[in-house]
Parts: sequence; structure tokens; C-alpha cells
Amino acid sequence: MERILWLTINLMVGILFTCLGIYAWNRKKPMWFWSGTAVHERELTDVKAYNRANGIMWIVFSLLFWFCAFAGFFGMKAAGVLLLGGCAAGLPALILTYRHIYKKYRSEK
Repeated sequence: MERILWLTINLMVGILFTCLGIYAWNRKKPMWFWSGTAVHERELTDVKAYNRANGIMWIVFSLLFWFCAFAGFFGMKAAGVLLLGGCAAGLPALILTYRHIYKKYRSEK
């Protein structure tokens, strides 16, 4: 039963981040990263490339949850450690990646 719960939760989170990535990729206006902030089109040199990079970032992050969902069938403790370590490293990596994306596409005006 715990493996089914593990699979369900991780798949739902993986789907959520994958959908966020697809949404960011297809968005016409600039995608935001921080809650409560907005990125305006005039701040960026290429909105489409900026959004595509954001989408890729979120889809890559979702892979952790997809992988951990199925890794739970082989070992729950190992999958839990992998998820914990992946999130501990992944969240700061998301912040650094977003900063890199924003700087790359930021307009110098």
C-alpha cells in the first residue's frame, strides 16, 4: 500500500512540474519564477527563448519525481533518500538556473 501511495504522490508532483514546464514553454508573455513578481516583455531580448528555457528547467526538475516514483518499487528507503537529496540539491539549482536564464535574456536597456 505504501508503494502505491509513494507512486501516486510522486507521479502527481511530476505531472504538476511537467505541466508547469509545458505551460512556461508555450506562454506568450514572460513566465515568472518568484511568487508575487512579474517579468515584463520590455525586460527581455527574446521572450520565446526565455520561456522555452524556463519550460526546460521545470521539465528537467520534474524528472526527479518521475524517477523517484518508479524507484520506490525497487527500494523505498533508497527512493526516499534520492528524493530528499534531489530536492535539497534541486531547489538551489532551480534558483541558480533561473538567475542564469534571466541574465541571459535580460535586456540591457
